[in-house]
Amino acid sequence: MKRRLLLLASSAALAGCAGPQLADYANQTPKLDLRSYFNGRLDAYGVFTDRSGKVVKRFTVLMVCSWSGDDGVLDESFTYSDGTTQKRVWRLHREADGRYSGRADDVVGAALGAQSGNAFHWQYTLALPVDGTVYQVQMDDWMYLVTDKVMLNKARMSKLGIHLGEVTLSFTKP
Repeated sequence: MKRRLLLLASSAALAGCAGPQLADYANQTPKLDLRSYFNGRLDAYGVFTDRSGKVVKRFTVLMVCSWSGDDGVLDESFTYSDGTTQKRVWRLHREADGRYSGRADDVVGAALGAQSGNAFHWQYTLALPVDGTVYQVQMDDWMYLVTDKVMLNKARMSKLGIHLGEVTLSFTKP
């Protein structure tokens, strides 16, 4: 019995390490250039699903983005299905090695990420207010350029390694 439990625990641990790698997308097109795609106005439409997959909130986002060299500003205005609104302003920087860092008022420390082919992957800690309490949750965020006008985004949210839910978005450029 102990051997079975050990084998099951080992399998679960290995499965937790498995997942997409940024290099998996190196040859995928269209090639993503963050500074080009996130420039000007974008509209986004999304849902937050809880750990069971149930849609908890729907939302829209109006983004106004601009770059000056390697520094970008992504100004996001959220409107949620319950009528609430939220503002997030990302300040991005393209590092010398081609990676990106980002900061926003509700992000703890810096978001760090990189791009390859049609994909962008970054990770960060988000200060998430829920019912008067602010929780620090980890975000594992993947974006995939589908066409020159459409990008899909899936962000997995967890706390202490426990899956809490996912954010799924579609970005469109007019």
